[in-house]
Amino acid sequence: MSDRATRVLADPPTAADPVADAARELIAGLGLRPWGQVAASVYETGRLVAVAPWLTGHDQRIAFLVRTQRPDGAWGPPEGYALVPTLSATDALLAALADGSAGTELLAPVARGLGALVGTLLRTDARTLPDTPALDLIVPALVDTINDRLAGLERATADRLPHPPLPLPAGLNRDRLRAVRSAVAAGAALPPKLAHFYEILDAAPADAGPTLTAVGASPAATAAWLTAAGPAAGPTAYAFLRALIRDEGGPVPCPAPITVFERAWVLSGLSRAGITINPPNSVVETLTAATAGQGIATGEGLPTDADTTSVSLDALARLGRPADPGSLWAYETASGFCTWPGEDGFSVTTNAHVLDAFGQHLSRHPDADARYRRAVDRLSVVLPGHQRADGAWQDRWHASPYYATACCVLALAEFGRGASAAEAVDRAAGWVLNSQRADGSWGRWGGTAEETAYALQVLLTVPTTVPRVDDAVARGHAYLHESAAREHPPLWYGKELYCPTVIVRAAVLAACRLVGVRASGVDRSVVDCGYRSTKTTT
Repeated sequence: MSDRATRVLADPPTAADPVADAARELIAGLGLRPWGQVAASVYETGRLVAVAPWLTGHDQRIAFLVRTQRPDGAWGPPEGYALVPTLSATDALLAALADGSAGTELLAPVARGLGALVGTLLRTDARTLPDTPALDLIVPALVDTINDRLAGLERATADRLPHPPLPLPAGLNRDRLRAVRSAVAAGAALPPKLAHFYEILDAAPADAGPTLTAVGASPAATAAWLTAAGPAAGPTAYAFLRALIRDEGGPVPCPAPITVFERAWVLSGLSRAGITINPPNSVVETLTAATAGQGIATGEGLPTDADTTSVSLDALARLGRPADPGSLWAYETASGFCTWPGEDGFSVTTNAHVLDAFGQHLSRHPDADARYRRAVDRLSVVLPGHQRADGAWQDRWHASPYYATACCVLALAEFGRGASAAEAVDRAAGWVLNSQRADGSWGRWGGTAEETAYALQVLLTVPTTVPRVDDAVARGHAYLHESAAREHPPLWYGKELYCPTVIVRAAVLAACRLVGVRASGVDRSVVDCGYRSTKTTT
Protein backbone atom coordinates (compact mmCIF):
# COMPACT_ATOMS: atom_id res chain seq x y z
CA MET A 1 0.00 0.00 0.00
CA SER A 2 1.30 3.47 -0.86
CA ASP A 3 2.39 5.93 1.81
CA ARG A 4 -0.44 8.25 0.75
CA ALA A 5 -3.08 5.53 1.01
CA THR A 6 -1.81 4.50 4.44
CA ARG A 7 -1.99 8.08 5.64
CA VAL A 8 -5.53 8.64 4.39
CA LEU A 9 -6.77 5.42 6.00
CA ALA A 10 -5.02 6.28 9.24
CA ASP A 11 -6.74 9.69 9.31
CA PRO A 12 -10.37 9.02 8.33
CA PRO A 13 -12.58 12.02 7.55
CA THR A 14 -14.38 13.65 10.46
CA ALA A 15 -17.82 15.05 9.72
CA ALA A 16 -17.44 17.68 12.44
CA ASP A 17 -14.47 19.33 10.74
CA PRO A 18 -14.93 19.70 6.97
CA VAL A 19 -11.98 22.10 6.70
CA ALA A 20 -9.63 19.44 8.07
CA ASP A 21 -11.21 16.88 5.73
CA ALA A 22 -10.66 19.12 2.71
CA ALA A 23 -7.10 19.87 3.83
CA ARG A 24 -6.42 16.16 4.19
CA GLU A 25 -7.55 15.61 0.61
CA LEU A 26 -5.33 18.41 -0.65
CA ILE A 27 -2.34 16.86 1.07
CA ALA A 28 -3.14 13.41 -0.33
CA GLY A 29 -3.12 15.02 -3.77
CA LEU A 30 0.41 16.30 -3.22
CA GLY A 31 1.62 12.72 -3.32
CA LEU A 32 -0.60 11.70 -6.21
CA ARG A 33 0.69 14.45 -8.51
CA PRO A 34 4.22 15.21 -7.32
CA TRP A 35 4.93 17.68 -10.14
CA GLY A 36 2.19 19.98 -8.81
CA GLN A 37 -1.19 21.20 -9.93
CA VAL A 38 -1.23 24.33 -12.08
CA ALA A 39 -3.97 25.56 -14.39
CA ALA A 40 -3.39 25.31 -18.14
CA SER A 41 -1.16 28.02 -19.61
CA VAL A 42 -1.98 29.92 -22.82
CA TYR A 43 1.67 30.87 -23.34
CA GLU A 44 3.03 27.40 -22.76
CA THR A 45 0.31 25.64 -24.74
CA GLY A 46 0.90 28.03 -27.62
CA ARG A 47 4.61 27.21 -27.63
CA LEU A 48 3.84 23.48 -27.88
CA VAL A 49 1.56 24.13 -30.86
CA ALA A 50 4.32 26.15 -32.54
CA VAL A 51 7.45 24.12 -31.73
CA ALA A 52 6.15 20.57 -31.18
CA PRO A 53 3.11 19.79 -33.36
CA TRP A 54 4.25 16.15 -33.30
CA LEU A 55 3.27 15.77 -29.63
CA THR A 56 -0.03 14.07 -28.94
CA GLY A 57 -2.90 16.43 -28.19
CA HIS A 58 -1.98 18.98 -30.89
CA ASP A 59 -5.57 19.48 -32.08
CA GLN A 60 -6.81 19.82 -28.52
CA ARG A 61 -4.22 22.52 -27.85
CA ILE A 62 -5.33 24.47 -30.91
CA ALA A 63 -8.94 24.17 -29.76
CA PHE A 64 -7.96 25.40 -26.29
CA LEU A 65 -6.34 28.51 -27.76
CA VAL A 66 -9.36 29.28 -29.93
CA ARG A 67 -11.72 28.70 -27.01
CA THR A 68 -9.85 30.94 -24.56
CA GLN A 69 -9.46 33.96 -26.84
CA ARG A 70 -11.13 37.05 -25.39
CA PRO A 71 -13.83 38.94 -27.32
CA ASP A 72 -11.34 41.76 -27.97
CA GLY A 73 -8.93 39.33 -29.67
CA ALA A 74 -6.39 39.12 -26.86
CA TRP A 75 -5.64 36.28 -24.44
CA GLY A 76 -4.99 36.27 -20.74
CA PRO A 77 -5.54 38.71 -17.86
CA PRO A 78 -6.24 42.45 -18.11
CA GLU A 79 -3.79 45.25 -18.90
CA GLY A 80 -0.25 44.54 -20.08
CA TYR A 81 -0.44 41.01 -18.66
CA ALA A 82 -2.19 40.03 -21.90
CA LEU A 83 0.82 40.82 -24.12
CA VAL A 84 2.87 37.63 -23.67
CA PRO A 85 -0.03 35.12 -23.90
CA THR A 86 -1.47 36.97 -26.90
CA LEU A 87 1.85 36.87 -28.74
CA SER A 88 2.26 33.17 -28.01
CA ALA A 89 -1.30 32.20 -28.99
CA THR A 90 -1.27 34.32 -32.17
CA ASP A 91 2.06 32.88 -33.25
CA ALA A 92 0.86 29.34 -32.50
CA LEU A 93 -2.29 29.70 -34.60
CA LEU A 94 -0.24 31.29 -37.39
CA ALA A 95 2.09 28.27 -37.28
CA ALA A 96 -0.88 25.88 -37.50
CA LEU A 97 -2.30 27.92 -40.37
CA ALA A 98 0.99 27.90 -42.24
CA ASP A 99 1.78 24.19 -41.87
CA GLY A 100 -1.70 23.08 -42.85
CA SER A 101 -2.45 21.33 -39.56
CA ALA A 102 -5.66 23.37 -39.33
CA GLY A 103 -8.02 24.84 -41.86
CA THR A 104 -8.81 28.43 -42.78
CA GLU A 105 -11.12 28.67 -39.76
CA LEU A 106 -8.05 29.88 -37.87
CA LEU A 107 -7.87 33.01 -40.02
CA ALA A 108 -10.47 34.81 -37.91
CA PRO A 109 -8.84 34.22 -34.48
CA VAL A 110 -5.40 35.06 -35.95
CA ALA A 111 -6.76 38.30 -37.39
CA ARG A 112 -8.32 39.22 -34.05
CA GLY A 113 -5.08 38.40 -32.22
CA LEU A 114 -3.06 40.57 -34.59
CA GLY A 115 -5.62 43.32 -34.20
CA ALA A 116 -5.28 43.23 -30.41
CA LEU A 117 -1.49 43.33 -30.69
CA VAL A 118 -1.23 46.29 -33.07
CA GLY A 119 -4.31 48.02 -31.68
CA THR A 120 -3.31 48.19 -28.03
CA LEU A 121 -0.80 45.75 -26.60
CA LEU A 122 2.28 46.60 -28.68
CA ARG A 123 1.55 50.31 -28.42
CA THR A 124 2.12 50.17 -24.68
CA ASP A 125 5.27 51.81 -23.35
CA ALA A 126 7.60 49.06 -22.11
CA ARG A 127 8.11 50.94 -18.85
CA THR A 128 4.46 50.34 -17.96
CA LEU A 129 4.46 46.62 -18.76
CA PRO A 130 4.38 44.18 -15.83
CA ASP A 131 7.68 42.81 -14.58
CA THR A 132 7.01 39.22 -15.61
CA PRO A 133 10.18 37.11 -15.93
CA ALA A 134 12.11 37.48 -19.20
CA LEU A 135 9.52 39.73 -20.84
CA ASP A 136 12.40 41.56 -22.54
CA LEU A 137 13.42 38.23 -24.12
CA ILE A 138 10.03 36.73 -24.90
CA VAL A 139 8.39 39.76 -26.51
CA PRO A 140 11.07 40.52 -29.13
CA ALA A 141 11.51 36.80 -29.87
CA LEU A 142 7.80 36.29 -30.56
CA VAL A 143 7.36 39.57 -32.44
CA ASP A 144 10.16 38.50 -34.80
CA THR A 145 8.71 35.00 -35.20
CA ILE A 146 5.23 36.35 -36.00
CA ASN A 147 6.66 38.78 -38.55
CA ASP A 148 8.59 35.94 -40.19
CA ARG A 149 5.47 33.78 -40.35
CA LEU A 150 3.41 36.61 -41.86
CA ALA A 151 6.08 37.21 -44.49
CA GLY A 152 6.11 33.51 -45.40
CA LEU A 153 2.36 33.08 -45.86
CA GLU A 154 0.98 32.48 -49.30
CA ARG A 155 -0.32 35.66 -50.90
CA ALA A 156 -3.95 34.56 -50.82
CA THR A 157 -3.76 33.98 -47.09
CA ALA A 158 -1.61 37.04 -46.33
CA ASP A 159 -4.13 39.32 -48.03
CA ARG A 160 -6.72 38.26 -45.47
CA LEU A 161 -4.39 39.31 -42.64
CA PRO A 162 -3.57 42.89 -43.68
CA HIS A 163 -1.11 43.81 -40.95
CA PRO A 164 2.27 45.48 -41.39
CA PRO A 165 5.24 44.02 -39.48
CA LEU A 166 4.56 44.13 -35.76
CA PRO A 167 6.58 46.74 -33.85
CA LEU A 168 8.20 46.37 -30.45
CA PRO A 169 6.72 48.36 -27.57
CA ALA A 170 8.41 51.73 -27.15
CA GLY A 171 11.46 51.38 -24.91
CA LEU A 172 12.00 47.67 -25.64
CA ASN A 173 14.77 46.42 -27.93
CA ARG A 174 16.39 43.18 -29.03
CA ASP A 175 19.79 43.79 -27.42
CA ARG A 176 19.47 41.37 -24.51
CA LEU A 177 17.87 38.66 -26.65
CA ARG A 178 20.71 38.88 -29.16
CA ALA A 179 23.33 38.84 -26.41
CA VAL A 180 21.84 35.79 -24.71
CA ARG A 181 21.43 33.88 -27.97
CA SER A 182 25.00 34.71 -28.96
CA ALA A 183 26.30 33.52 -25.62
CA VAL A 184 24.33 30.28 -25.89
CA ALA A 185 25.61 29.71 -29.43
CA ALA A 186 29.16 30.28 -28.21
CA GLY A 187 28.76 27.64 -25.52
CA ALA A 188 28.82 30.06 -22.57
CA ALA A 189 27.59 28.87 -19.21
CA LEU A 190 24.40 30.84 -18.55
CA PRO A 191 22.53 31.32 -15.26
CA PRO A 192 20.39 28.25 -14.49
CA LYS A 193 17.22 30.35 -14.44
CA LEU A 194 17.54 30.91 -18.19
CA ALA A 195 16.77 27.23 -18.74
CA HIS A 196 13.16 28.18 -18.06
CA PHE A 197 13.14 30.08 -21.38
CA TYR A 198 15.07 27.72 -23.67
CA GLU A 199 12.22 27.64 -26.17
CA ILE A 200 13.16 31.19 -27.28
CA LEU A 201 16.95 30.88 -27.09
CA ASP A 202 17.50 28.81 -30.25
CA ALA A 203 19.63 26.33 -28.33
CA ALA A 204 19.47 23.19 -26.26
CA PRO A 205 20.47 23.10 -22.57
CA ALA A 206 23.94 21.75 -21.99
CA ASP A 207 22.85 19.57 -19.07
CA ALA A 208 19.88 17.92 -20.77
CA GLY A 209 19.99 14.14 -20.78
CA PRO A 210 18.01 10.92 -20.54
CA THR A 211 17.22 11.29 -16.81
CA LEU A 212 16.10 14.92 -16.94
CA THR A 213 12.43 15.35 -16.00
CA ALA A 214 11.92 18.81 -17.47
CA VAL A 215 14.07 21.57 -18.91
CA GLY A 216 13.78 24.58 -16.63
CA ALA A 217 10.47 23.39 -15.13
CA SER A 218 8.84 24.38 -18.42
CA PRO A 219 6.86 22.15 -20.80
CA ALA A 220 7.68 24.57 -23.64
CA ALA A 221 11.43 24.48 -22.98
CA THR A 222 11.26 20.70 -22.64
CA ALA A 223 9.28 20.31 -25.87
CA ALA A 224 11.70 22.57 -27.76
CA TRP A 225 14.62 20.42 -26.62
CA LEU A 226 12.86 17.15 -27.50
CA THR A 227 11.93 18.54 -30.92
CA ALA A 228 15.58 19.29 -31.62
CA ALA A 229 17.10 16.21 -29.98
CA GLY A 230 14.34 13.64 -30.50
CA PRO A 231 12.23 11.85 -27.86
CA ALA A 232 14.85 9.10 -27.52
CA ALA A 233 17.33 11.65 -26.15
CA GLY A 234 15.11 12.35 -23.17
CA PRO A 235 12.78 9.45 -22.36
CA THR A 236 12.11 10.74 -18.84
CA ALA A 237 11.24 14.21 -20.09
CA TYR A 238 9.11 12.76 -22.88
CA ALA A 239 7.16 10.66 -20.39
CA PHE A 240 6.68 13.70 -18.15
CA LEU A 241 5.33 15.78 -21.04
CA ARG A 242 2.93 13.04 -22.07
CA ALA A 243 1.65 12.81 -18.47
CA LEU A 244 0.99 16.56 -18.37
CA ILE A 245 -0.76 16.44 -21.73
CA ARG A 246 -2.90 13.50 -20.67
CA ASP A 247 -3.90 15.11 -17.38
CA GLU A 248 -4.85 18.43 -18.99
CA GLY A 249 -6.47 16.94 -22.08
CA GLY A 250 -3.98 18.51 -24.46
CA PRO A 251 -3.03 21.93 -23.01
CA VAL A 252 -0.13 22.15 -20.57
CA PRO A 253 0.57 24.18 -17.43
CA CYS A 254 3.56 26.27 -16.45
CA PRO A 255 5.61 26.14 -14.37
CA ALA A 256 5.92 22.39 -13.93
CA PRO A 257 7.16 20.65 -11.92
CA ILE A 258 6.61 22.84 -8.84
CA THR A 259 6.97 20.05 -6.30
CA VAL A 260 8.65 21.93 -3.46
CA PHE A 261 6.90 25.25 -4.02
CA GLU A 262 3.46 23.66 -3.86
CA ARG A 263 4.21 21.51 -0.84
CA ALA A 264 5.89 24.29 1.11
CA TRP A 265 3.10 26.84 0.58
CA VAL A 266 0.32 24.34 1.28
CA LEU A 267 1.86 22.87 4.44
CA SER A 268 2.99 26.25 5.80
CA GLY A 269 -0.33 27.96 5.12
CA LEU A 270 -2.55 25.23 6.53
CA SER A 271 -0.40 24.80 9.63
CA ARG A 272 -0.20 28.52 10.27
CA ALA A 273 -4.00 28.74 10.26
CA GLY A 274 -4.17 26.07 12.95
CA ILE A 275 -5.45 23.26 10.74
CA THR A 276 -4.19 19.95 12.13
CA ILE A 277 -2.42 18.09 9.35
CA ASN A 278 -0.26 15.01 9.30
CA PRO A 279 1.40 14.80 5.89
CA PRO A 280 3.26 11.66 4.88
CA ASN A 281 6.99 11.64 5.44
CA SER A 282 7.55 11.33 1.70
CA VAL A 283 5.98 14.78 1.25
CA VAL A 284 7.70 16.47 4.18
CA GLU A 285 11.12 15.07 3.33
CA THR A 286 11.11 16.82 -0.04
CA LEU A 287 11.46 20.11 1.87
CA THR A 288 14.51 19.15 3.91
CA ALA A 289 17.02 20.19 1.25
CA ALA A 290 16.16 23.74 2.30
CA THR A 291 18.58 23.27 5.18
CA ALA A 292 21.65 22.64 3.02
CA GLY A 293 23.91 24.77 0.86
CA GLN A 294 21.95 27.62 -0.70
CA GLY A 295 18.62 26.02 0.06
CA ILE A 296 16.08 24.55 -2.28
CA ALA A 297 14.39 25.25 -5.62
CA THR A 298 10.73 25.49 -6.56
CA GLY A 299 11.09 22.33 -8.63
CA GLU A 300 13.52 20.32 -10.71
CA GLY A 301 15.16 22.42 -13.40
CA LEU A 302 15.03 25.74 -11.53
CA PRO A 303 17.74 27.41 -9.43
CA THR A 304 17.59 27.52 -5.64
CA ASP A 305 15.93 30.62 -4.23
CA ALA A 306 15.36 32.31 -0.89
CA ASP A 307 11.57 32.38 -1.23
CA THR A 308 11.06 28.62 -1.61
CA THR A 309 13.81 27.95 0.94
CA SER A 310 12.29 30.18 3.62
CA VAL A 311 8.72 28.88 3.19
CA SER A 312 10.05 25.32 3.29
CA LEU A 313 11.85 26.10 6.55
CA ASP A 314 8.70 27.69 7.98
CA ALA A 315 6.64 24.64 7.03
CA LEU A 316 9.16 22.27 8.60
CA ALA A 317 9.15 24.28 11.83
CA ARG A 318 5.35 24.34 12.03
CA LEU A 319 5.28 20.58 11.46
CA GLY A 320 7.62 19.99 14.38
CA ARG A 321 10.79 19.48 12.33
CA PRO A 322 12.61 22.80 12.78
CA ALA A 323 16.00 23.30 11.16
CA ASP A 324 18.67 25.98 11.20
CA PRO A 325 17.87 28.56 8.47
CA GLY A 326 21.55 29.30 7.84
CA SER A 327 21.16 28.51 4.13
CA LEU A 328 19.37 31.86 3.76
CA TRP A 329 22.51 33.88 4.47
CA ALA A 330 23.56 33.22 0.87
CA TYR A 331 20.79 35.64 -0.17
CA GLU A 332 21.54 38.55 2.16
CA THR A 333 22.10 41.89 0.45
CA ALA A 334 22.52 45.51 1.44
CA SER A 335 18.78 46.09 1.05
CA GLY A 336 17.48 42.90 2.67
CA PHE A 337 17.33 39.46 1.05
CA CYS A 338 17.20 38.70 -2.68
CA THR A 339 15.13 35.92 -4.21
CA TRP A 340 18.31 34.72 -5.93
CA PRO A 341 21.76 36.31 -6.33
CA GLY A 342 21.67 38.94 -9.06
CA GLU A 343 17.92 39.45 -8.85
CA ASP A 344 16.75 42.44 -10.87
CA GLY A 345 14.40 43.98 -8.32
CA PHE A 346 13.22 43.56 -4.73
CA SER A 347 10.57 41.16 -3.42
CA VAL A 348 8.73 42.07 -0.24
CA THR A 349 7.17 38.61 -0.03
CA THR A 350 10.56 36.91 -0.16
CA ASN A 351 11.71 39.14 2.70
CA ALA A 352 8.50 38.46 4.64
CA HIS A 353 9.09 34.73 4.26
CA VAL A 354 12.71 35.10 5.40
CA LEU A 355 11.37 36.89 8.49
CA ASP A 356 9.08 33.89 9.09
CA ALA A 357 12.00 31.46 8.85
CA PHE A 358 14.29 33.47 11.13
CA GLY A 359 11.44 34.21 13.55
CA GLN A 360 10.65 30.52 13.83
CA HIS A 361 14.29 29.80 14.61
CA LEU A 362 14.54 32.46 17.31
CA SER A 363 11.27 31.39 18.92
CA ARG A 364 12.81 27.97 19.52
CA HIS A 365 16.38 29.13 20.11
CA PRO A 366 16.31 32.51 21.87
CA ASP A 367 20.04 32.19 22.52
CA ALA A 368 20.85 31.66 18.82
CA ASP A 369 23.57 33.57 17.01
CA ALA A 370 22.93 37.32 17.37
CA ARG A 371 23.05 37.56 13.58
CA TYR A 372 19.55 36.08 13.43
CA ARG A 373 18.20 38.63 15.88
CA ARG A 374 19.78 41.47 13.94
CA ALA A 375 18.20 40.17 10.74
CA VAL A 376 14.74 40.03 12.35
CA ASP A 377 15.20 43.58 13.67
CA ARG A 378 16.31 44.71 10.24
CA LEU A 379 13.44 43.06 8.38
CA SER A 380 11.01 44.56 10.89
CA VAL A 381 12.08 47.93 9.49
CA VAL A 382 12.73 46.97 5.85
CA LEU A 383 9.22 45.63 5.24
CA PRO A 384 7.37 48.69 6.61
CA GLY A 385 9.76 50.78 4.51
CA HIS A 386 8.30 49.19 1.36
CA GLN A 387 4.68 49.64 2.41
CA ARG A 388 2.58 51.82 0.11
CA ALA A 389 1.06 55.05 1.34
CA ASP A 390 -2.39 53.45 1.41
CA GLY A 391 -1.21 50.66 3.73
CA ALA A 392 -0.85 47.85 1.17
CA TRP A 393 2.21 46.10 -0.23
CA GLN A 394 2.82 45.15 -3.86
CA ASP A 395 5.22 42.42 -4.97
CA ARG A 396 6.95 41.20 -8.11
CA TRP A 397 5.80 37.57 -7.79
CA HIS A 398 2.04 38.14 -7.60
CA ALA A 399 -0.27 40.55 -9.40
CA SER A 400 -2.47 41.19 -6.37
CA PRO A 401 -1.53 43.48 -3.49
CA TYR A 402 -3.66 41.29 -1.23
CA TYR A 403 -1.17 38.42 -1.46
CA ALA A 404 1.82 40.65 -0.71
CA THR A 405 -0.05 42.39 2.11
CA ALA A 406 -1.05 39.10 3.70
CA CYS A 407 2.53 37.79 3.55
CA CYS A 408 3.91 40.92 5.19
CA VAL A 409 1.16 41.22 7.81
CA LEU A 410 1.39 37.59 8.89
CA ALA A 411 5.18 37.78 9.23
CA LEU A 412 5.25 41.15 10.99
CA ALA A 413 2.37 40.29 13.34
CA GLU A 414 3.99 37.03 14.44
CA PHE A 415 7.69 37.86 14.39
CA GLY A 416 8.13 41.60 13.79
CA ARG A 417 9.74 43.79 16.42
CA GLY A 418 9.24 47.41 17.29
CA ALA A 419 6.70 50.16 16.73
CA SER A 420 7.17 50.36 12.96
CA ALA A 421 6.14 46.72 12.53
CA ALA A 422 3.02 47.12 14.67
CA GLU A 423 2.04 50.34 12.93
CA ALA A 424 2.50 48.75 9.50
CA VAL A 425 0.19 45.87 10.45
CA ASP A 426 -2.53 48.26 11.62
CA ARG A 427 -2.27 50.36 8.47
CA ALA A 428 -2.53 47.28 6.30
CA ALA A 429 -5.67 46.13 8.12
CA GLY A 430 -7.18 49.56 7.55
CA TRP A 431 -6.47 49.34 3.82
CA VAL A 432 -8.04 45.89 3.59
CA LEU A 433 -11.11 47.02 5.50
CA ASN A 434 -11.59 50.04 3.24
CA SER A 435 -11.11 48.16 -0.04
CA GLN A 436 -13.80 45.48 0.38
CA ARG A 437 -16.22 45.29 -2.54
CA ALA A 438 -19.98 45.58 -2.28
CA ASP A 439 -20.44 41.82 -2.70
CA GLY A 440 -18.13 41.10 0.24
CA SER A 441 -15.12 40.16 -1.86
CA TRP A 442 -11.69 41.65 -2.40
CA GLY A 443 -9.66 41.79 -5.59
CA ARG A 444 -7.46 43.88 -7.88
CA TRP A 445 -9.60 43.62 -11.04
CA GLY A 446 -12.67 42.02 -9.55
CA GLY A 447 -13.52 39.93 -6.55
CA THR A 448 -11.81 36.54 -6.33
CA ALA A 449 -11.81 33.77 -3.75
CA GLU A 450 -8.02 33.82 -3.57
CA GLU A 451 -7.73 37.53 -2.85
CA THR A 452 -10.68 37.43 -0.48
CA ALA A 453 -8.89 34.67 1.45
CA TYR A 454 -5.77 36.83 1.79
CA ALA A 455 -7.82 39.82 2.91
CA LEU A 456 -9.58 37.73 5.56
CA GLN A 457 -6.23 36.41 6.78
CA VAL A 458 -5.08 40.00 7.30
CA LEU A 459 -8.21 41.03 9.20
CA LEU A 460 -8.21 37.88 11.29
CA THR A 461 -4.53 38.30 12.19
CA VAL A 462 -4.96 41.76 13.73
CA PRO A 463 -6.53 41.60 17.21
CA THR A 464 -9.58 43.87 17.21
CA THR A 465 -13.17 43.97 18.39
CA VAL A 466 -14.29 46.73 16.04
CA PRO A 467 -17.81 45.80 14.82
CA ARG A 468 -16.97 46.89 11.28
CA VAL A 469 -14.29 44.21 11.10
CA ASP A 470 -16.71 41.52 12.20
CA ASP A 471 -19.14 42.60 9.50
CA ALA A 472 -16.41 42.62 6.84
CA VAL A 473 -15.29 39.14 7.86
CA ALA A 474 -18.82 37.79 7.77
CA ARG A 475 -19.45 39.22 4.30
CA GLY A 476 -16.10 37.97 3.03
CA HIS A 477 -16.75 34.51 4.38
CA ALA A 478 -20.19 34.46 2.73
CA TYR A 479 -18.54 35.40 -0.57
CA LEU A 480 -16.15 32.44 -0.27
CA HIS A 481 -19.13 30.10 0.09
CA GLU A 482 -20.87 31.63 -2.92
CA SER A 483 -17.76 31.54 -5.12
CA ALA A 484 -16.58 28.03 -4.25
CA ALA A 485 -17.43 26.60 -7.67
CA ARG A 486 -15.84 29.42 -9.66
CA GLU A 487 -12.55 29.02 -11.47
CA HIS A 488 -9.60 30.78 -9.87
CA PRO A 489 -8.06 33.37 -12.22
CA PRO A 490 -4.27 33.44 -12.74
CA LEU A 491 -2.52 35.93 -10.46
CA TRP A 492 0.97 34.49 -9.87
CA TYR A 493 3.98 35.72 -11.85
CA GLY A 494 5.56 33.42 -14.41
CA LYS A 495 6.16 33.90 -18.13
CA GLU A 496 2.53 34.95 -17.93
CA LEU A 497 0.26 35.03 -14.91
CA TYR A 498 -0.60 31.50 -13.75
CA CYS A 499 -2.67 29.79 -11.07
CA PRO A 500 -1.22 27.14 -8.71
CA THR A 501 -4.62 25.68 -7.93
CA VAL A 502 -3.81 23.66 -4.82
CA ILE A 503 -1.94 26.55 -3.19
CA VAL A 504 -4.94 28.79 -3.83
CA ARG A 505 -7.36 26.24 -2.36
CA ALA A 506 -5.12 25.93 0.71
CA ALA A 507 -5.23 29.72 1.17
CA VAL A 508 -9.04 29.63 1.07
CA LEU A 509 -9.17 26.80 3.58
CA ALA A 510 -6.78 28.67 5.87
CA ALA A 511 -9.06 31.71 5.79
CA CYS A 512 -12.09 29.56 6.55
CA ARG A 513 -10.39 28.02 9.56
CA LEU A 514 -9.43 31.45 10.89
CA VAL A 515 -13.05 32.59 10.54
CA GLY A 516 -14.15 29.56 12.56
CA VAL A 517 -11.60 30.25 15.29
CA ARG A 518 -12.57 33.92 15.61
CA ALA A 519 -16.34 33.85 15.26
CA SER A 520 -18.03 32.61 18.41
CA GLY A 521 -20.98 30.40 17.81
CA VAL A 522 -20.08 29.56 14.23
CA ASP A 523 -21.28 26.12 13.21
CA ARG A 524 -18.06 24.28 12.33
CA SER A 525 -19.96 22.02 9.94
CA VAL A 526 -20.41 24.94 7.53
CA VAL A 527 -17.04 26.60 7.96
CA ASP A 528 -15.65 24.90 4.88
CA CYS A 529 -16.15 27.62 2.24
CA GLY A 530 -17.61 25.11 -0.16
CA TYR A 531 -14.63 22.74 -0.14
CA ARG A 532 -16.36 19.77 1.42
CA SER A 533 -14.74 16.37 1.50
CA THR A 534 -15.78 14.07 -1.32
CA LYS A 535 -15.48 11.11 1.03
CA THR A 536 -18.43 9.84 3.01
CA THR A 537 -18.59 8.19 6.39
CA THR A 538 -20.66 5.19 7.31
